[in-house]
Amino acid sequence: MLLLLRTGQGFCCWLLACVGLLSLLFATVASAEIVWTGSLKSLSSHVEAVPRWQPSDWSVSSQSLRLETQWSQNEFWQVEGALDYRLRWVNPREFNDSEPPQINRRIDLEQSWRYNDHWSGRLAVDRLAVRAQSGSFDLVVGRQAIGFGRIAIFSPLDIIAPFAPDALETAVRPGVDALRAGFHYGLDGQVGALFVAGDQQRHDSWLTTWSDNRSGIDLLAIAGRLRSRSMIGCGLAGNLGTLGLKGELTFYRGQNTDDADGDLRRHFAIGAVEAWYRFDNGITLIAEYLYNGPGAQNPQDYLLVADSAPLREGMTYLLGRHYLMIAPSYQLHPLVTLEGLLIWNLRDRSTLLRPAMTCSLRDNLDLELFWSWPAGADPVQRQAEPWLQPASEFGLRGQAAGLFLRYFF
Repeated sequence: MLLLLRTGQGFCCWLLACVGLLSLLFATVASAEIVWTGSLKSLSSHVEAVPRWQPSDWSVSSQSLRLETQWSQNEFWQVEGALDYRLRWVNPREFNDSEPPQINRRIDLEQSWRYNDHWSGRLAVDRLAVRAQSGSFDLVVGRQAIGFGRIAIFSPLDIIAPFAPDALETAVRPGVDALRAGFHYGLDGQVGALFVAGDQQRHDSWLTTWSDNRSGIDLLAIAGRLRSRSMIGCGLAGNLGTLGLKGELTFYRGQNTDDADGDLRRHFAIGAVEAWYRFDNGITLIAEYLYNGPGAQNPQDYLLVADSAPLREGMTYLLGRHYLMIAPSYQLHPLVTLEGLLIWNLRDRSTLLRPAMTCSLRDNLDLELFWSWPAGADPVQRQAEPWLQPASEFGLRGQAAGLFLRYFF
């Protein structure tokens, strides 16, 4: 269906896609091959003001409904679709900003509403794809989820639409408009090629991927053009006894370095090393060192980094250059899991600590309580500049607490 829609049709494209998806949903009801799933989620948090940076505390509550379906009449092809509706409330109203642009989507298949100063809604088609499979060959066309890489906290090889290292919701990856082909060989080998259509032609991506397992070690490689940048990356993952080890590295050739909103450097890299270990007492610990090439060495350059292309495109979410990330977890009870996340900017010594507790209230119903505590030097006022100057990365954030309720059906 996506191939029949043209860029720029706006609401008509969105309407046609919704009609097509709803037709698919009704068709699955009468099919013996129905796969029907969905979720209801509620995320509410309160964020305190940062001294001299934010004017006041603010609160946000987001309620979302997701419907997913898959339909196939035989083993050779399959259609998948998903609709997302999100209702959002913010206070004060100044924080009710518009949604960030979907840079990996060519076709506008969403509709937004502003009910008043505090309430807004958005309905979007997050999946609408056709998959064809014959023997070792696999082809997917349409809006789909694409992920690559093995590192858990933040993967340098996950370059299309990566999650932020402190993201709360990582169960559902946002769909992108793409054509993806793969060829499987041996037990674990796969060669792939994909095209991702951006919101404009200069944001199109052409990539090839390769993965295999040799002697118990996962080998990964990716190369091509990511939104006009030439890039190449590689990675490996394996075990040293009971210690899991992973390493990934990507190199980029920067674009539009002379523009204020382009890349800051002509060449940059993103690399990470991650270790995973489970102790005898049941504690699981993941630790990662991240080299964030698009970031800055000095806090005085953080504002430039925040406005650069890698941050706006979601290639990275951090402003500095060197980080240590630690994510422990422990199952306190079969129904209660304690988790934590520490992100330490090794250059400016600021940190973000987020402890959390997940409780299983009943089948398919989970409640997560979290608290985010940033620590770092507050922004400073310099005599020669009329604006506040960052003195540390996490000194720009306020403490936050909230709850995340998830129901799956």
